[in-house]
Amino acid sequence: MDSNQDQFNNTDGLEKVDQVENMMINTISETMDLYGVTPSVGRLYGILYFKQRPMTLDEMKDELGMSKPSMSTSIRKLQDINIVKKVWQKGTKKDLFVAEKNFFNYFSRFFGMKWERESIMYLESIQIAQKQLNEVIDNNDDDEALQARARQDYEQLENAKRYYKWMDKLTRLTKSGEIFNYIPIDDIDEDDS
Repeated sequence: MDSNQDQFNNTDGLEKVDQVENMMINTISETMDLYGVTPSVGRLYGILYFKQRPMTLDEMKDELGMSKPSMSTSIRKLQDINIVKKVWQKGTKKDLFVAEKNFFNYFSRFFGMKWERESIMYLESIQIAQKQLNEVIDNNDDDEALQARARQDYEQLENAKRYYKWMDKLTRLTKSGEIFNYIPIDDIDEDDS
């Protein structure tokens, strides 16, 4: 991080602000893979994040030097993950977009959606799988080795089911915002960084 600090020496205020924004946009673009987007889409989000006003696709295209179809696809991807939204502004016919700037809201929506999908899919599959395994376990015509394997698989899925039921609770707490009752936002100390 010292190399980042060195770039701010001997610069005027405007240049420092520009450098800070560029550094943070680069950081955002490099970490957006966690959310399933490419660095170029992450860069678009970073630019929107630091804009203090909504932007049109044409403005984004000019700022990033990307084609309009590419820009449209990128903005759609950011809308799909609920980190950018379209806004209306009186007197403007063009679509305008703004970035979600409250990371706590975004965290709740994004991870709540992803965890909910995962827990639902796993719990449904486990239910079907355990039903099938019970048929093998209860069938006296199957050999003992196969029944033992089915019992072992059943138990493993039982442990997985406990985890996904726990994840389902975590998801509900996250999506509702109740998680912040257990890990309050206000408890985060600036000195912890």
